[in-house]
Amino acid sequence: MEKSSPVTEIKGIGPKTEELFQKTGVYTVGDILLRFPRTYMQYPPMIVPAELNEDTFVDGKIYAISLRVDKSPFTRMGRNHKAITTIRLSGIEMVWFSMPYIKNEIKVGRQLVFYGKLRLKGQQLHMEQPKIFDSNDYQELVSLYLPIYSIIKGISNDAMQKVVRQLLNEDPLLSDYLPNSIRKEYHLCEYNYSIKQIHFPDSMESLIDARRRLVFDEFFLFIMNMRFQKQKQEKESSGFAFMDYAYVENLLKKLPFTLTEGQMKSLKEIANDLSGKYRMQRLLQGDVGSGKTIIAFLLMAWASHLGYQSAIMAPTEVLASQHYETFCKYCKEFDLDIPVVLLTGQMKAKEKRESYQTIAEAKNAIIVGTHALIQEKIVYQGLSLVITDEQHRFGVKQREAFSNKGLSPHILVMSATPIPRTLGIILYGDLDISVIDHVPSKRLPIKNSVVGTRFRSKSYDWIKKEVDSGHQAYVICPLVEESENAEGENVIDYTKRLQAYFGDSIQVGTLHGKMKGAQKVAVMEAFLRNEIQVLVSTTVVEVGVNVPNATVMLIENADKFGLAQLHQLRGRVGRGDAQSYCIFMNTSTSKTAQKRLEILNQSNDGFYIASCDLKLRGPGDFFGIRQSGDLAFKLADIYQDATELEAASEAANRILEEDPELSSPYHQKLRHEMEQIMSQFRDNINL
Repeated sequence: MEKSSPVTEIKGIGPKTEELFQKTGVYTVGDILLRFPRTYMQYPPMIVPAELNEDTFVDGKIYAISLRVDKSPFTRMGRNHKAITTIRLSGIEMVWFSMPYIKNEIKVGRQLVFYGKLRLKGQQLHMEQPKIFDSNDYQELVSLYLPIYSIIKGISNDAMQKVVRQLLNEDPLLSDYLPNSIRKEYHLCEYNYSIKQIHFPDSMESLIDARRRLVFDEFFLFIMNMRFQKQKQEKESSGFAFMDYAYVENLLKKLPFTLTEGQMKSLKEIANDLSGKYRMQRLLQGDVGSGKTIIAFLLMAWASHLGYQSAIMAPTEVLASQHYETFCKYCKEFDLDIPVVLLTGQMKAKEKRESYQTIAEAKNAIIVGTHALIQEKIVYQGLSLVITDEQHRFGVKQREAFSNKGLSPHILVMSATPIPRTLGIILYGDLDISVIDHVPSKRLPIKNSVVGTRFRSKSYDWIKKEVDSGHQAYVICPLVEESENAEGENVIDYTKRLQAYFGDSIQVGTLHGKMKGAQKVAVMEAFLRNEIQVLVSTTVVEVGVNVPNATVMLIENADKFGLAQLHQLRGRVGRGDAQSYCIFMNTSTSKTAQKRLEILNQSNDGFYIASCDLKLRGPGDFFGIRQSGDLAFKLADIYQDATELEAASEAANRILEEDPELSSPYHQKLRHEMEQIMSQFRDNINL
């Protein structure tokens, strides 16, 4: 069995299970090994009921309660002829639905551990569907870290664990490709050890060591590939020379506001690239709300003035539609006769045909869309400039898609992720970098507040006050629905609770990643039209639509998010002229969590927040917190793993200086590894 072998070579996996895996992008044995746990479960120490009091009890928290069974459970038939089994021990009521066989485990005289979420219903402590363990068996589990994998519909977590354990016994799959000299110099553990420990760690220390090695590998292989390819590329001549910058200067005079110093500097850097001999490949980095969109419009209008087409790719249908409306409005305000075309995957066939025709005929069109711009059968006419954003980074696959159409446009990548410049140079080695470091002065700074759960009702009242004055609000939850493997507020239950709290006068909507594309578009458009006043969502709004009327964001379980992600989320409010507010609900008792969140309370500067978080975070702080998921590394995070990123860059440079073609026998395993995985790796990272 090899890493490239299909998953059906694994014992117990047939065509049906293979199909389930393929729906999540898992095709090979190697894909399964690299499908790392999203978190780990450690069973809590068992307690006795006497230890539960006002100071220690948290409603909804998972407990393991040790109880001696002094009576038999009672089973009755409920509605729909479903069995309901109940027992009350030491003042705690436990209930199981459709599990009549459970009473066979609950024998009088046994010392058992009941594991589950403990709720207070009225004056009664209550557990639904608790798992049952023998006390001695449970004691052995407490020291283990058990992997929790991202959900694959139809494949349980236990089944996933079983498959991974089977693969970890296949030694040929775990051979090390990293040269020994590199491994020893950077004090990295062996590959086979790291893969075993990342899935089933013996301790926190071994997990940290394993993760560090695999993070190094992700960065190292990515940088190796990027540099390896770059060595083979020469600067491409541009077929589109942008002249007459005076046209842009005239547009600037018509703007109802003045660009910031950072916007002007970035605009001139981009203009210099466009006016030069070579094809531009530049990153425009600017904090949330710093004014990147107006820069994009000015550049696209310039292209149209010169008779060229330009395109901007947005990450969502709704944002593409909003860009389209914004650009149409600018054209009208500036009295510009430029055709603006929208193309998204959700459009009807007739609408698409009309867009295709305009693109094929209008040589100076501004084209706005999603990835449909490269996936659909479009005939471009002199496409001179393509602007993308961080969620759909313009990588190798996308460049090839345009090249296959005979196109070599200038490339501008826009990112709102505050990446320190030293890391940016490593990650975006083939891109020049421009930075907009200030938001427009007319925008009022967001007022922030870090509160505990006892202030939740006050937060609701604040939201109601803002809605009553005509504004809207977001509420962010970490989970889509309740999960026994993760604690935190979930969107489904929270929406119901909030709707009940506000009543019929306020419309509460739901948005999450499991919804179909058309459903998400419909919800966001309803929110944009103020038909929904409060939107309860997961982090999918991080790259959502611009809603200037939204003035409040409440982030539940804020301690479970990375600071950079919280800052991105917060950027959904404060986009209009009204004062905006962000409430961070801290559900942790940790002083470190409070200290981290206070950084957000004190600053709205994304670069400052990122640098502060780097200083605060220790090697064990990676559970459930990803700062920069936008790059789509499986484990690595450019903020918390900045040291490994720099080390990987240094190691990659040295290897390629010594052996540019990786032709040395010493590097054959490394070359083979790159050939095996890099095409897939680059497509995933899209950079």
